[in-house]
Amino acid sequence: MPFRSFLSSPLTASLRATAGASTFIAAIAVGSLSFSAVAADASLLTKQEIVIGTTVGDFADMVTDSIKPQLEAKGYKVKLVEFTDYVTPNIALADGSLDVNCFQHKPYLESFAKDRGLSLAPITQVPTGPMGLYSGKLAALDKVKEGSTVAIPNDPTNQARALLMLQDLGWLTLKEGINPLKASEFDVVNNPHNLKLVLLEAAQLPRSREDVDFSVINGNFAASSGIPFSEGLFLERSYDFINWVVVKSADAEQPFAKDVAAAYNSAVFKAYAAKRFVGYKYPQGWGG
Repeated sequence: MPFRSFLSSPLTASLRATAGASTFIAAIAVGSLSFSAVAADASLLTKQEIVIGTTVGDFADMVTDSIKPQLEAKGYKVKLVEFTDYVTPNIALADGSLDVNCFQHKPYLESFAKDRGLSLAPITQVPTGPMGLYSGKLAALDKVKEGSTVAIPNDPTNQARALLMLQDLGWLTLKEGINPLKASEFDVVNNPHNLKLVLLEAAQLPRSREDVDFSVINGNFAASSGIPFSEGLFLERSYDFINWVVVKSADAEQPFAKDVAAAYNSAVFKAYAAKRFVGYKYPQGWGG
């Protein structure tokens, strides 16, 4: 067949069509790969703002002074929301109003999540001020008397925490065989001073000192009220109540959660905490 005839033959037309289709398909494939790559890169940038919730005081200061600047250096926008209670921060985290919260120890988290049916995950510990017994109307431990009033937190896990501390102090005895992290006022079997326990919301405890003989105050609320730990008549000994940074379980492996955890464990944050939070209990993972 002459060359010119071959170029115009049905076979040649078929080959051209096949080649054109292949080129078109290849172009689509390349375009799809390029789109997928762009989409993948974009997905890494979808979390542009991190909303962090804390109780007022030290945990908020940690975010403002160190965590926020570190995350902003990585390109995030960071918003801090402060709370004065121990309920709303977990509800806000679960409903998506927050991305991260920092205010609670693990026993409280586990109890709250179970009771409310929430799926929340702790990702790293944070420096935590110890719970302490502070003076009220009475100024010293040896001033305790028959029927002295002692204000303690009314939420179950912090109430247990306070009772354990009072037991360590020798002011009362709890039942044997109970889970000490779930102890309540009903588990007190020996109360030699007939102490009257006054249950209050944790945030109200610093202000209760004028009305009771002694007050058991959470470290963060003591700090936010300007009460130095050195004024504590007795400080808790347990390390079971170090506080945690928490996210939704579904977010625990997300890049933003890992970046938050890294900020709380950075050399910059450790140096800041060592100067700013003297007397606090530091994360066990820090060593020393």
